[in-house]
Amino acid sequence: MSRTIVHADLDAFFAAVEQIDRPELRGKPVVVGGAPEARGVVAAASYEARRFGVRSAMPMSQALRLCPGAVRLPPRFDRYAELSRQVMALFRSVTPLVEPLSLDEAFLDVTEQAGRYDGPEALARYLKEGVKRTTGLTVSIGMGSNKTVAKIASDMGKPDGLVVVLPGQEASFLEPLPVRVLWGIGPKAEAILAASGIHTVGHLAHGDPVELMRLFGSRAPLLQLMAQGVDDRPVETVRERKSVGAETTFPRDLPDGAELRAQLARLAAEVARRLAEEGVKARTVALKLRYSDFRMITRQASRAEPMADAEEIRGMARSLLAKVPRQGDHFRLIGIHCSQLVVGQERQSSFWQR
Repeated sequence: MSRTIVHADLDAFFAAVEQIDRPELRGKPVVVGGAPEARGVVAAASYEARRFGVRSAMPMSQALRLCPGAVRLPPRFDRYAELSRQVMALFRSVTPLVEPLSLDEAFLDVTEQAGRYDGPEALARYLKEGVKRTTGLTVSIGMGSNKTVAKIASDMGKPDGLVVVLPGQEASFLEPLPVRVLWGIGPKAEAILAASGIHTVGHLAHGDPVELMRLFGSRAPLLQLMAQGVDDRPVETVRERKSVGAETTFPRDLPDGAELRAQLARLAAEVARRLAEEGVKARTVALKLRYSDFRMITRQASRAEPMADAEEIRGMARSLLAKVPRQGDHFRLIGIHCSQLVVGQERQSSFWQR
């Protein structure tokens, strides 16, 4: 029996919430994130702002240069979490098999429920109308026989989209799409595939397995199966996240100094954003450094009170960094990873609100 999997993704979630709560902002470019003078980054951008090239994780200073008329607002994660809980409750009223991926995104297995709603498309419309009625938000929904197809379908329909891929149509749906739509294909993998003449999902689906093994090793069979529209991963109702982190490799090796510290601040803000999306805080901060000679070290520190604030994370990471560099050291990579995660908001977050 073919499964029916939903991928639901709230459109421009943080920015959309701000536009709902402040009707005067509807139709205007809105960016949510930190102040540019504090090296803030974009946590979310409304579709009006995206037309100017503004994207999540972009430095706020760059975003405001691209869109000078944008309204910048600090995040209100308590409010976003409140609406997220309402949306997830609606999903769970339809099926117990809900796998939240973040505050604004989830997989649902509705194999057993679709027939009660006159089929998959009618069920999808019920979910969309329920989200709109309950919260005022729009949600893009993709439906298919597995997670890969459902996720790609929801991305193709944004914003406020509904794309249903019927059983047996998975391969033809995926075939003309660029390979980067697949999970696990980033810019580097896309370039490797392009150099071998593989540009579309169809090319990958019909590629030489031996050549793909040469390019990607043990990952190759899974990538090719996904390209063929085959994905048997279940919807997991319990997802225990062990850590949240971010790291960057520099185009040139950096000594200790202002530029390295600026990268540390940027990573701290990105990790704080990801913690907020997961709805968790962390007790441990780990600093990862790779030297110019490819040696790698990690240093970590913990505290009793969980944190999710960018300044707190940056402060702990800076303290760890201060004990590492010696005269002449240069670094090619830096990363921050937070662990010992706990769910909940023990105190109001001040993330980026400075």
